[in-house]
Amino acid sequence: MTALPTALSTRTPAKRRTGRRDPLTLVAGGVVALFVLLAVLGPLLAPHDPNAVDLLNVNAGPSGAHWLGMDDTGRDLLSRLIAGARATLAAPAVVIAVSTALGTLLALTAAWFGGWLDRFVSGALDVVFGFPGLIMAVLVAAVFGAGLTAPIVALSIAYLPLITRVVRSAAIKERHLPYVAALQLLGAPTARIWLRHLLPNLLPLVLVQATIGFGYALLDVAAISFLGLGSQPPDPEWGLMVANGAPSILAGQPQQSLYAGIAILIVVVAFNLLGTGLSRRLLGESA
Repeated sequence: MTALPTALSTRTPAKRRTGRRDPLTLVAGGVVALFVLLAVLGPLLAPHDPNAVDLLNVNAGPSGAHWLGMDDTGRDLLSRLIAGARATLAAPAVVIAVSTALGTLLALTAAWFGGWLDRFVSGALDVVFGFPGLIMAVLVAAVFGAGLTAPIVALSIAYLPLITRVVRSAAIKERHLPYVAALQLLGAPTARIWLRHLLPNLLPLVLVQATIGFGYALLDVAAISFLGLGSQPPDPEWGLMVANGAPSILAGQPQQSLYAGIAILIVVVAFNLLGTGLSRRLLGESA
């Protein structure tokens, strides 16, 4: 996974101006915004019912009525791609939201109190980090049955170290800055120091890590659906679409798997580029 800075860097006006003019970041942000819009409005924008079957047009090619053609059961591919954006993006969004919130809380707690608590949190994270998230999600799904609930919980736990480790390092440095000691001497409550000072200073780092992590979470969720342990038919989820279209590839009809795979690739690359651009913009990293 892409390495991120472990502390907030001093940003100069020149770097801030460079971040604003970064065309690649702007394009990536536009692509992300487009797919988020599809996730929100997908069912309303789909030109056809994504689950309507036409057995007379199985694997039909593009036409005026069906721009991307039909899938292996005669369903409109464009409609399924648009409608599937919601199911495809929602699961990794939940994974990242849960792991980021819990990871940030763990990082602040460990950095603030230190000592045995910090050592315990670090050790527990090392144990969790030793289990690949995808393998953990597959095992949980195999035990509790197919569906996205169990894999989302497993992936949320697996992604905890990715945010906690980075934020903890930055929080330790922030914790020992003079202003924190001054606030404590003035009698400021711990919760107020966290919410009004530490967390706002760490928020750019958290945002960058969450943005990049989203792409990896999407890949994991799509892989789980591809294995048949996540979304179930007839859901138009992209990972499931890749799996459903696989048998048709050898028959010379790769469009279902191809289009869904391209959509996954575009979103993952866009989130990674956006995260890298935000890292330069918010954290002052050099290109």
